[in-house]
Amino acid sequence: MGIFRHLTTGVIAATIAFSASAQDQWEEGKHYQRLPSEVSASSAEGIEVAEVFWYGCGYCLEFEPHVQAWKENMGEDINFVYLPAPMNRAATEHAKAFYAVEALDAREKTHDAFYQALAAERQDLSSASDLADFVAEYGVDREAFLKAFNGFGVKAQTQRAMSVLRGAQVRGTPTVLVAGKYRTSPSMAGGYEEALAVVDYLVEKERGKGAQ
Repeated sequence: MGIFRHLTTGVIAATIAFSASAQDQWEEGKHYQRLPSEVSASSAEGIEVAEVFWYGCGYCLEFEPHVQAWKENMGEDINFVYLPAPMNRAATEHAKAFYAVEALDAREKTHDAFYQALAAERQDLSSASDLADFVAEYGVDREAFLKAFNGFGVKAQTQRAMSVLRGAQVRGTPTVLVAGKYRTSPSMAGGYEEALAVVDYLVEKERGKGAQ
């Protein structure tokens, strides 16, 4: 995750402090919102934690190292999902690019690079051809990318992402959905680490229900 080294020193190694006293401060309707109906970003087992993001979002860029640190310490019962937000034409193309490289098992090659190009440098990567040229620079086969990008599977995944965002009433990025039941964000929680502390709190709520 080389492009994030310029951010706050030690963020990647940081962990989110979680205690009973911290739990008391998280209020429904203020720090998180219960969704009107359950949504699911994937069919995998576990407590789903879905990060709604856009590669062109500067706040998502800042949030990413915090998310990476959190993922290093998440429980084995967590199903973490990246959920790109096709909220406008450009973001839809970027969501399709995400799913295309996922289909090629190449997300690790391009994830940081997309953030750098789109959020940090504001490059104009708005067409399939531009995106294919870009991923080719990071070792992704250009023609295979275009085939996936224009394929039915990526179209279906992008449409499903749109449906999840509508169901969860997501209005901006970054946002985190927990167990398909709750929505929180750094703006709601009061900061990046605070948002992940809310996620931890909601995960614990789900674990408690499972133990009943």
